[in-house]
Amino acid sequence: MTAQDYDSQLLESVSVRRRRLRDALLFGGQRQRRSLDERVGKVFAGVVIAAVVCAGCVGWSFVSHRVIGKSPYGASVPSSGQEAPTTSAPSVSPSR
Repeated sequence: MTAQDYDSQLLESVSVRRRRLRDALLFGGQRQRRSLDERVGKVFAGVVIAAVVCAGCVGWSFVSHRVIGKSPYGASVPSSGQEAPTTSAPSVSPSR
């Protein structure tokens, strides 16, 4: 066995020992429960992130339509059956 192999094996065993000690200190003997809690936490965090992204999209859409001045629901149709008055855009003559 070369010295480099021995050193890497020693460093790996030390890191494994430190990780095990840290996990034992943080979680005690509840190793199975810890893995379940971590998964539930990750699912909950994913749902929260998805909700924030959806709320941001809805908010952005609302604000952008307010700034542009358009109705977010499309063209409004009068409900009384009468036609809405149409306005024509002023004509612009090209300048030279």
